[in-house]
Amino acid sequence: MFDDRSPIYLQIAEQIKNDIVTGALAEDEQVMSTNQYAAFYRINPATAAKGFAQLVDDGVLYKKRGIGMFVAPNARDLLRTGRRDSFFADVVDPMIREAKAIGIPLKDILQHIRSYGEA
Repeated sequence: MFDDRSPIYLQIAEQIKNDIVTGALAEDEQVMSTNQYAAFYRINPATAAKGFAQLVDDGVLYKKRGIGMFVAPNARDLLRTGRRDSFFADVVDPMIREAKAIGIPLKDILQHIRSYGEA
């Protein structure tokens, strides 16, 4: 499950974010405790707690004292908006710059995208 590309706590946070975006975790749904998460994935509980703390700081999870962690009511929309912004900044904008540099008109890009969606 975990790889060496980034710290495990960030991978934990990313996995939970993916589960929220895909709908595997719903808004106001309780998530595993840090201890359950640590035991299930055989990692240090402090590492799991750091990933969960990051999600709380980002407004993706919230704590109910004595009960556990839950998905924030607006988490899915928040994450989708952030991913859309990143998609345009990281994928679309560089693609358009490259297309302009090599002389591909925007109408050709749009036509290609439309034909891809029809296939």
